Amino acid sequence: MILSDSEILKFVDNKDIVIDPFDRSCLGCNSYDVHLGKRLALYKSNTLDAKKHNEIEYFDIPEEGYVLEPSKFYLGVTHEYTETHKHVPFLEGKSSVGRLGIDIHATAGKGDIGFCNYWTLEISVKQPVRVYAEMPIGQLIFFNVDGDVMTPYSKKASAKYMGKTPIPMESMMFKNSF
Repeated sequence: MILSDSEILKFVDNKDIVIDPFDRSCLGCNSYDVHLGKRLALYKSNTLDAKKHNEIEYFDIPEEGYVLEPSKFYLGVTHEYTETHKHVPFLEGKSSVGRLGIDIHATAGKGDIGFCNYWTLEISVKQPVRVYAEMPIGQLIFFNVDGDVMTPYSKKASAKYMGKTPIPMESMMFKNSF
């Protein structure tokens, strides 16, 4: 079941959901709008290897915005830091962003209970489009979970994307055994 605005507020008030910064005007009837952080990243290599650490280069979005190109894959980050201690967060693009031809995630729309960090965005575009730091980029939807969670993400030994990192994070697939 998706949390309503009043339920999201209740869980923000008791710190089961943390959104920082929190702006009441970003609360929808069943979601919370998040914004594009000021940093983007591109992989240094054109060929990525799932078994190796693929390094990225960071750059800031200038005040006049930055034009994303369809031939490139960008990593972005949300302006908001989030924590979810009892609910499963889902990140979805805003329809206005989708109508500009911007996809904000390829596969990683679901978070885990216990995820405490900024969200890395997997950005691709259909045609060139100018983006700006702190523009609305997506919305978080929170789901209730049936049953007790035995090991939240923040306690998993295999958690690779923890910490308070306000920059896009590259793939950590190379840390897996396969």
